[in-house]
Amino acid sequence: MTSAATRDTVTSRAVLDTALTLFAERGYHGTALSQIADTLEVRTPSLYNHMRSKQELLQTIVADTVRGVLNDFRTATEGRTDPVDRLYHAVLVYARRHATHRREAIVVNRDTSSLDEPFRSQMQALRREHEHALRAIISDGVAAGRFTVDSPALASFAIREMCVSIARWYHDDGPIGPDQVAREYTEFALNIVGLGRS
Repeated sequence: MTSAATRDTVTSRAVLDTALTLFAERGYHGTALSQIADTLEVRTPSLYNHMRSKQELLQTIVADTVRGVLNDFRTATEGRTDPVDRLYHAVLVYARRHATHRREAIVVNRDTSSLDEPFRSQMQALRREHEHALRAIISDGVAAGRFTVDSPALASFAIREMCVSIARWYHDDGPIGPDQVAREYTEFALNIVGLGRS
């Protein structure tokens, strides 16, 4: 395909997707706009038809991902009152997202610190909102006598870090699929808080 033909078919979504792949592979600071353009077989100036800056690409990736995590959590836990049920479904969607959105997870967990202010603080606040919501479920379970963990904060941290690690090792062509990974990691999470699930 010629550069001219490619230039005619490049979309904003393609630019963002290519940036996402390169950021995940090389890091935000390790990726130049010229590399995004080379991958798309266009000249670097033509990227500005689809974005304002490399920083804007990172902001879009992080915002979409962080808000997606929160939306997953809210949808999974809405209407559920039992702490075991809430934690089970909260972890299930969180673990699955890290298997199905690996590039996004890698970029967010490594490159959020590269965001300009005040956007960086806004995104960090949303990430804390998710962490605090997960911790609150564990605290509720302890108060209700359903969980036996001593520190809900430490348990929440352990569960989140465990799920985040999925993005680093999971591969689509591996022996197990994302649903199985999510189910097994959810069982691990229930064990962390002192509860098994039959």
